[in-house]
Amino acid sequence: MPFADAQNRESAEGEPPSILSKAFDLLRAFNPHTRVMTLSELSRASGLPKSTVHRLLARLVDLGAVEHHRAGYKIGLAMLQLGSSTPAGYMRDLAMPHLTTLHRWSGLTVHMAVLRQYDVVYLEKLALSDSPSSITAIGARLPAHCTALGKALLAHENFDDLADFLPRPLPMMTPNSIADVEVLIEQLRQIRAEGVARESEEAQPGLACIAAPICMNGFAVGAISVGFPAALSVPPNLAGALRTTAAQIGREVDAGLARGRESWFPREL
Repeated sequence: MPFADAQNRESAEGEPPSILSKAFDLLRAFNPHTRVMTLSELSRASGLPKSTVHRLLARLVDLGAVEHHRAGYKIGLAMLQLGSSTPAGYMRDLAMPHLTTLHRWSGLTVHMAVLRQYDVVYLEKLALSDSPSSITAIGARLPAHCTALGKALLAHENFDDLADFLPRPLPMMTPNSIADVEVLIEQLRQIRAEGVARESEEAQPGLACIAAPICMNGFAVGAISVGFPAALSVPPNLAGALRTTAAQIGREVDAGLARGRESWFPREL
């Protein structure tokens, strides 16, 4: 259970940050909007002194985690190799043909994500060039209860555990976000019964989303969604298309795990 795991972690408050923690602070300074940064920019974004950033960059460049780019630095392609080697990356690879088909059929933005603690982490995003600007991006983390993807995933967790471990009040991204845990859990019960989750302007004003979970053995290993402007009238069979696509992905993941990859599944099969 992701939330129980988070509760069991030992607190590091009061301990000085390790060199590894500082290195990750530096790596996290890069983002989809600032993919190339100078030493000074990295120092400001990470909150680390320039001398520390300089030493860390030298080592990270040696390791291939960071590369030189003109007068600045960028994330190294070695990090892409590491990220793609996760079990979630394997699921994303199997899902890509189905996500592409859904994207072409709907003409709308398609996402894929997994649950990590209280957040959804985006594995894939397929959008048209003229799609509305959004806060979603590959690798981005958003509060699960504010997104249709997250609700689809939370709907297959233990509701008693959610009631115990979710923060009260829930953080809000917009005035439409759900802040009350009991209200959320009641909505999750309906989502579990229907098989799709919806949100409208709960994560970002002007945007809405419908999502379906990728389920195996009653556990949601991931979810897919279609995002669109909140005022747009979407095809009436969009929810059905999402459920069908998610089921297809689930069958392929199940078949792949049966070929000696059972240990990749997050729980015992």
